[in-house]
Amino acid sequence: MLSQKTIDIVKSTVPVLEIHGETITKTFYKNMFEAHPELLNIFNQTNQKRGRQQTALANTVLAAAKYIDNLGAIVPVVKQIAHKHRSLAVKPEHYPIVGENLLKAIKEVLGDAATDEIINAWAEAYGVIADAFIGIEKDMYKEASEQNNGWEDYKEFRVTDKVQESDLITSFYLRPADGTKVPTYLPGQYITIRINIPGEQYLCNRQYSLSVAPGHDYFRISVKKEAEGEEHEGKVSNYLHKSVQIGDKIEVTAPAGDFVLEEKDTPVVFLAGGVGITPLLSMVQTVSEKQPNRSVQFIQAANNGSVQAFRNELSEIKLADYELGFVYASPTDIDKNNPYFVKEGYVDRDVLAETIKPDADYYVCGPVPFMKSVIATLKELGVTEEKIHFEFFGPAMAL
Repeated sequence: MLSQKTIDIVKSTVPVLEIHGETITKTFYKNMFEAHPELLNIFNQTNQKRGRQQTALANTVLAAAKYIDNLGAIVPVVKQIAHKHRSLAVKPEHYPIVGENLLKAIKEVLGDAATDEIINAWAEAYGVIADAFIGIEKDMYKEASEQNNGWEDYKEFRVTDKVQESDLITSFYLRPADGTKVPTYLPGQYITIRINIPGEQYLCNRQYSLSVAPGHDYFRISVKKEAEGEEHEGKVSNYLHKSVQIGDKIEVTAPAGDFVLEEKDTPVVFLAGGVGITPLLSMVQTVSEKQPNRSVQFIQAANNGSVQAFRNELSEIKLADYELGFVYASPTDIDKNNPYFVKEGYVDRDVLAETIKPDADYYVCGPVPFMKSVIATLKELGVTEEKIHFEFFGPAMAL
């Protein structure tokens, strides 16, 4: 328990964190990687380059300061981050390193304004927050390792099939290299893969949604080939597409994540943008298998049919009440003749207005601009926040 004095001091730093939070987190990562370059084996360097990791951490630190007197209010966020940490094999011994460098960054950015009293209060607060993460992650590691066919950290898997789903997306079928079975998982969860790319100094890891319903003897991930740009941009996806072949081995962590399908009787609407279809496909397949009488509407947005993945799998879903529609930004004549073609353009207010069901749950996944637009429009149309479920690929960003 924190003293009231500590709570008051930490809360007093909220206005400063709102202004300088990202500068602090950028300084933190820079200093930490300089002092502990081995941590580059854990962190996604593309997210560092894009600034997404720094922004996500700044948002978390700010939330912790705002709710330091009621940390229970941010438990859902803590659990979401803890899933990612467990999937990346973040361990208790990493937390003191993070704490030390975070405090140094606060002092470096704020200078004399970061008094000893403020630094000591934040050190105490960080200790409590770190203990909360460590405790939650300990339970997650235990659950991952003790489940049937489970394990704790990374395990070798073999690529047993590689299937091109569209011009941009390729699926990889993964089975344990030791011949054991895969554990079950919740539809919507992801795995982390770790690979050693020739010429790279550090290991590269990425988290990919499992794009098939649980119950098979393999994992399937479906990877979009990103455009190669600055250092690390698209590096892993291009390596997977170009270099990883059937028979190759990849290290994998057990499934994780809290963006999962809720087995309810309510109607459900899935809204997928681009490769954001991957967790939603696992979900709709699960509904088909377990709740075939549940009312389902699935809308998939893509630039056109050539880059659209899983069109056939979606059209083959068997449900008593199933409505499928495709929205193409730049459709070809072939796309317009598709029986599931809805409109040219985007998943906008007109499209969403026709999907609104008062008691439905909405699952949204896709690029950040897609999610911002869709979620804002759903709220404008009267959908309550607890009915909207969404997933970020990578560090969570504020919508």
